[in-house]
Amino acid sequence: MTAQRVRIIEGGKLVIPALMRRELGIAAGDTVLVEVKGGELRVRSLPQAVAKAQAILRRHVPEGVSLAAELIADRRREAERE
Repeated sequence: MTAQRVRIIEGGKLVIPALMRRELGIAAGDTVLVEVKGGELRVRSLPQAVAKAQAILRRHVPEGVSLAAELIADRRREAERE
């Protein structure tokens, strides 16, 4: 998608063009994550941010390991000790 010029309106609001909102999968009322990185303002939907975090975590967890299963097992062991 090509860059587009947009204006910052009163209150510091930035209007994201409809085509870009559709491409990002965001709609009016949605919460998004924004960050400044390398002098750029980046906007991501929450599902995109979660997917990115999961991909980062996946690189550090061996194949076939379920962190959720390990957490549940740890909690059960703690409960048994109480």
